[in-house]
Amino acid sequence: MRITVVHDTTIDFHHEEMVRSVVSSLENSFEVDSRPFEIDAVSVLRGTDLVFNLTTAMGNTERQIHLPAVLDLLGVPFTGSGATANALCINKTLTKLIMKAYGISTPEFFSVRPGDIVDNLPFSPAIVKPVKEGGAKGIWEDSVVVSVDEMQKAVSRIHERFGQPALVERFIEGREFTVGIVGSEVLPIMEIDFSSLPDRLETFYSYRVKQFHGDETNYICPAKISQREESVVSEFSLKVFGALDLKDYCRIDLKIDDEGKIYFLEVNSLPLLVPDYSDIVKMAEARGWSYGDLINNIVASAISRYGIGE
Repeated sequence: MRITVVHDTTIDFHHEEMVRSVVSSLENSFEVDSRPFEIDAVSVLRGTDLVFNLTTAMGNTERQIHLPAVLDLLGVPFTGSGATANALCINKTLTKLIMKAYGISTPEFFSVRPGDIVDNLPFSPAIVKPVKEGGAKGIWEDSVVVSVDEMQKAVSRIHERFGQPALVERFIEGREFTVGIVGSEVLPIMEIDFSSLPDRLETFYSYRVKQFHGDETNYICPAKISQREESVVSEFSLKVFGALDLKDYCRIDLKIDDEGKIYFLEVNSLPLLVPDYSDIVKMAEARGWSYGDLINNIVASAISRYGIGE
């Protein structure tokens, strides 16, 4: 069986390591090659049995839907979610609307398009973030707001810097968790604990906390929660997975408030798979999987889903 690992045309150190590690993990069991997603590669992909999709679209999240859309049209099997699911998950507002339609709890919210002016803040505190950015881009230390004036400044900044709508969402006080799913299995749940950060830093996932203070943030996996809480969070996460028609693997961000209510925040339909770095890799390790086990379980899920070799 031939697997082609397809990645972005421009990649940084972490993405290079990810591509190299995925290829190495598959070589013992499959015929494997790798290539960037370019126009010239499209015809070649028709000759492969399965594409391992690593096109996380660095710097342009909307490009994340391109390879799944092309492969769907060509009838080529691939790992991960399809174009529709990726398109929904890239847009935080659309994702939250789907959650509401399925009765899945998510913080109150509204979005503000460039050019629109909002002079009312119906909930406080609120967090203001770009609708279509990942990696905490566009979330600053002052993105949590408590007044209309603060909200307007945060919204205007997103409009000016990103040229896209701003999501204004009720800020949930409580514990933050991230949940990895592979196939139909929920991996050990990870809590993200900001209590160890220096006093000058915000205790939420701003861009500077996520990118520059990861070593000072506590990533507790398995999370210190009761067996009942683990069961409830797992069931909640699988409901999200199904509602968004996600495939093979994903990572879901949640908060639990002081009264024990779970809130969906957002989902990464194509999380990075960087060894010793990515959250889903750490969760797989807590499950007792090696990095190779994680990659091969993702492939096994895709093979089963497509019925390859039957």
